[in-house]
Amino acid sequence: MGGDYAPEIVVKGARLARVRYPDARFLFFGDEAKIAPLLKADAALSACSSIHHTDQAVTGDAKPSQVIRSGRQTSMWKAIEAVKNGEAAGVVSAGNTGALMAMAKLIMRPLPGIDRPAICGLFPTKLGETTMLDLGANAQCDARNLVEFAVMGECFARAILGVERPSVGLLNIGSEDAKGTDMLRQASQILRSSHLDMEFKGFIEGDDITKGTVDVVVTDGFTGNVALKTAEGTAKMFAAFLKNAIKSSILAQIGMLLAKPVIAQVVARTDPRRYNGALFVGLNGVVVKSHGGTDSIGFANAIGVAVDMIARDLNSKIAEQLAHIEAQEAVMAEAVSE
Repeated sequence: MGGDYAPEIVVKGARLARVRYPDARFLFFGDEAKIAPLLKADAALSACSSIHHTDQAVTGDAKPSQVIRSGRQTSMWKAIEAVKNGEAAGVVSAGNTGALMAMAKLIMRPLPGIDRPAICGLFPTKLGETTMLDLGANAQCDARNLVEFAVMGECFARAILGVERPSVGLLNIGSEDAKGTDMLRQASQILRSSHLDMEFKGFIEGDDITKGTVDVVVTDGFTGNVALKTAEGTAKMFAAFLKNAIKSSILAQIGMLLAKPVIAQVVARTDPRRYNGALFVGLNGVVVKSHGGTDSIGFANAIGVAVDMIARDLNSKIAEQLAHIEAQEAVMAEAVSE
C-alpha cells in the first residue's frame, strides 16, 4: 500500500517480474478490496499470489517512532513479519523509508557483527554501474561502520554486478592518505590490513562515482544521501534543459527527430527505473526499498533485486566476511596485549 501509485503499480510490477522469475510467488499485504480486483485481471499472477488483508497502512509522513509504537497492524509491519516468520523470503516496499528501516531493524534484527544496517543501491557510470552505500540510513558513522559497509557493499557487487573481486573506495574530499576525517583514515587502515577478498583502492572523490573508478563507493548516510539527491536533481535539470532546447526552434525539433535513436539510448541508460530498488543490507532478511514515485517497471526491478539477493544468499556471504575481520582483530588484540 506504500508509494504514490499503490497498489496499482505494485500489482503491475509483480506481473512484470513474474515474466523474469516464473517460479516466484507473491504475498500482497494491504486492503483486499483494492488489491483483489487488480489480481483478477491477470489469472496467471492471481494463481501464484495470495492477499493478506489489513486496512491499516503507514503514511508517507509518519514518524518511525510513531509507527514502531502503533503500527503493528499495518501492511508494512505484517509484510516484514512474514519474512521473520519464514512465510516469505524477502519484502519489497515503496512506502515510508524511515518507517521501513525502523521496523525491519526491530523485527528482523541486524546480522551478527553488524552494528548498523545500511541502504545500498546502484549508480550508472561511464563504465557500467557502481554500488554505493550508505544512501541515508545512518547520518553519523564511525570507522567500524564504514568497514561494515565496505564488506556489505562488495558482497552486493558480487551478487548484482557479477564482479569476481570488487574494487572498493572510501568517498573523501581528496585521494591523498592524509585527507579527510580521523574516521575515514581509521577505516582505511582497517581495510588495508584486512586481507579481504576485495581490491581496496583507498580514498576516492565525488567525480569518481560516475567515472566508475571503483565497483563499491563507501560513505556515511548523510553524504551518500546528498550525493544521491544531487545526482537525481542534476539528471532532471539536464532533461529539462534538453526539452527546452528542442522546443526553441523548428530546426532544433528537426535535429531531435534525426537524433532520436541516439537520445533514446542515453535515456534508457540513465533511466532511474533501471536502478530502482535499494537494499537494506545487514539485516536478518532481505528488505528492498522501491522509490515511492516509481511505476510498474521500476517496481518490477525492485522485486528483481530482492529475488537476486535471496537466490545468491547474500547474508551468509556478508557474515563470512565479517567473521574474517573479527578473527583478524582478535589476533591483533592478542598480539598487542602480549
